Amino acid sequence: MSKSLKDRLADLHAERVRTWEPAALKINIDQRATLVETADPSQWVKVGDRLEPFVLQDVEGGELALETLLQRGPAVLVFFRFAGCPACNIALPYYDETLAPGLRDLGATLVAVSPQVPDRLIEIRGRHNLSFKVASDLNNDLGRRLGILYTADEASQAAQRAKGGFIGDTTGTGTWELPQPAVVVIDHERVVRFVDVSPDWLVRTEADPVLQAVRDITLVPAE
Repeated sequence: MSKSLKDRLADLHAERVRTWEPAALKINIDQRATLVETADPSQWVKVGDRLEPFVLQDVEGGELALETLLQRGPAVLVFFRFAGCPACNIALPYYDETLAPGLRDLGATLVAVSPQVPDRLIEIRGRHNLSFKVASDLNNDLGRRLGILYTADEASQAAQRAKGGFIGDTTGTGTWELPQPAVVVIDHERVVRFVDVSPDWLVRTEADPVLQAVRDITLVPAE
């Protein structure tokens, strides 16, 4: 049986425990805990919200407008951080394996979304030969509208600067802002039918509840 996403991400954390310096590991754990403790679900997009039209940038060129995504059926947006994020490189292949085939059968369109600029973001699609679209939410416009953005705490920022890094340089956005991992299912009337936002980037949505949400929209029973 294929491992759950929870188990795959737990393996990633266990590897960090084995290999990271304790001080660096503590910063990572503390940052995740802080995001969970300070999360404000009232700011997040909610089931029943009707979204205004938006446009994403396909990393392979062109635009992906919401109305285009909804032409065949529901749209499923999976928000992730950036192409080099280790947890994202576990989550997206998992979704390709467990979620994408069922969504295609249901006539739904899956798009993975990050604020990283397209010419850098395309790397993750090619690395895993993903069967679904990957798109850039330039300037975090959609993430801001959905209320799912976060900013790294001071300890995390200082650790990255000490290594000569700045997430805004990596993403090309020039900002510390990143989306909290989230899955949003949108029906043909632009109404949100499922939302799951994860303040802890090592806790992400499994495939089954997303598939069930799309079945509920399309009235296709589970097998």
